[in-house]
Amino acid sequence: MGRETQVRGGRAVLLAAAVENFAAVGYHGTSMRDLARTAEVTVASIYHHYSSKQEILQQIMVETLTVVLDQTRTALAHAGPSPTERLGALVEAWVLFHTGRQAEALIGASEIRSLDDVGREVVVGLRDQQESLFRQVIESGVATGAFATPHPLEATRAILNMGSSIASWYRPEGPVTPEEMAVRYRDLALGMVRATSIA
Repeated sequence: MGRETQVRGGRAVLLAAAVENFAAVGYHGTSMRDLARTAEVTVASIYHHYSSKQEILQQIMVETLTVVLDQTRTALAHAGPSPTERLGALVEAWVLFHTGRQAEALIGASEIRSLDDVGREVVVGLRDQQESLFRQVIESGVATGAFATPHPLEATRAILNMGSSIASWYRPEGPVTPEEMAVRYRDLALGMVRATSIA
């Protein structure tokens, strides 16, 4: 039990160091020595937990996408029944994630090109699940007349990209709270799909 806890703690420290470095200078700009220095461990101790820098990147990206997918699914499960309420809940959860986990979100957006074939397949699969969650709600809204957009696929991708871009510029110390930003982006998203009512 003690050793397992120690190993998990060690991995958490290394992941935090990797997030800090990857977000600051990129995956290719970060060496294992950089990770060791930030985590205050030896390079050899990193290899006790991870076989490569690539494995670390994959874990960060998979865990990040899994968390946001869980959060958006939970938001959808607790949303009201109308397409407007369901899309609003999804967008708010999406924005809150990207204002709260900016470094991980930036890595997810910029480092997919750095993944090997196996990692890219897993990450793209998770991204597709996320897009599908939004697309199904928007397509349902179009089918029922709640949304008037003639371009549901493009609207889906635009809403996702609009929300994810927040991670690159949002500042917690700024004048708008994450919750306020989530509401603003909800309204923008509903405008994008041409919602016919706000309820």
